[in-house]
Amino acid sequence: MSSDFHQHAPNVFRLLTPAGNLTASGLKRELEPGPASTLGARVASFFAQHADGADRLVGAMPFDREARDYLYQPAELSFAKFQPRRATRAGDLGSQPWIVSAEPPAENYGAAVTRALAMMEASKSSAEELRKIVLSRSLAITAPQPIDREALMQHLSQDTSVTAFQTPLPGGTAALMGATPELLVSREGRQVVSHPLAGSARRYIDPVRDRESARWLENSNKNQREHREVIEAITDLLAPYCTDIFIPDGTTLRATATMWHLGTRITATLKSDDTSAAELAALLHPTPAVCGMPRVASAAAIRELEEYDRGFYAGAVGWVDRSGDGEWYVALRCAEVNGCNVRVYSGAGIVPGSEPEAEIDETSAKFLAMLSALGIDEGGYPLKEIAA
Repeated sequence: MSSDFHQHAPNVFRLLTPAGNLTASGLKRELEPGPASTLGARVASFFAQHADGADRLVGAMPFDREARDYLYQPAELSFAKFQPRRATRAGDLGSQPWIVSAEPPAENYGAAVTRALAMMEASKSSAEELRKIVLSRSLAITAPQPIDREALMQHLSQDTSVTAFQTPLPGGTAALMGATPELLVSREGRQVVSHPLAGSARRYIDPVRDRESARWLENSNKNQREHREVIEAITDLLAPYCTDIFIPDGTTLRATATMWHLGTRITATLKSDDTSAAELAALLHPTPAVCGMPRVASAAAIRELEEYDRGFYAGAVGWVDRSGDGEWYVALRCAEVNGCNVRVYSGAGIVPGSEPEAEIDETSAKFLAMLSALGIDEGGYPLKEIAA
């Protein structure tokens, strides 16, 4: 497909993974939207009613479990090896700075971190003790000209350690695009895999400093504690549906182009063929890696502390087919792209011991995945050379 097609077509879904690349074009039918709690039932009903058309639904769930999701049956599906090429970044097209507005401003985000720490301290004597709150912030960006989505996908896919994605959003013109390092859940037959990440550190161009950052993360009690909470939450949710849940000893250090992460690959076997990938994704979402612990209380704290609506950021992007197989990824390192307007998101897990300045720095580091692909820095100025 041409670059012009990908830039302007409203219904293009793309998932570029190490295992294979999926493109879904056009729209045949939309799934009746609803909250996460009903997704599995709605998907099963859809396939029972419609025997024709593509054998899968693609799309996204928003962060808020009560908000309406957006999944649809595409008109066409194609599977082909994606060949990354050196595309021109949007920021390379001229010296004119882009307009960037931090929403919320960094100082407001730091104040929210301080409030989150106070909320956790105050909750210690309650039945719903807050142990982690994931707070995010965004950059609202206006480009001098419409973003070429094909070029953006080319740059996002340069980092082969992540899954690049593009999914349409309700309304017909905007798309959520990103390069996520985190598999929420996949199902193939009765085999289930989840690969959560929690605990992060910035990467550096200097190899000595980069290794020091990785060692710091591996030895950080705060980050190891944060990671264990995520693993325990996911396994607790899977336990009623799965047997043979396997958690390897110790965490794995996972590297992307811009960040170090702590990760653990969890595998399990479904008890029933009736549990689809969509139902599993809705069950696990949002994990403590993007929300906090406990889930309901941390989600309420996020609504109180954050100054904007996350929308589909920190939701889930993926697909489910007629047999129930599918793949769902956490919508991280992403941006909402609509013509000249881009909103980039990042977040950090706040736990006792977190420091506001360090969390601001972590969110700035996580912005880099999208900003580098766009070709600009956090101030909106073009970058001619961006090191991986």
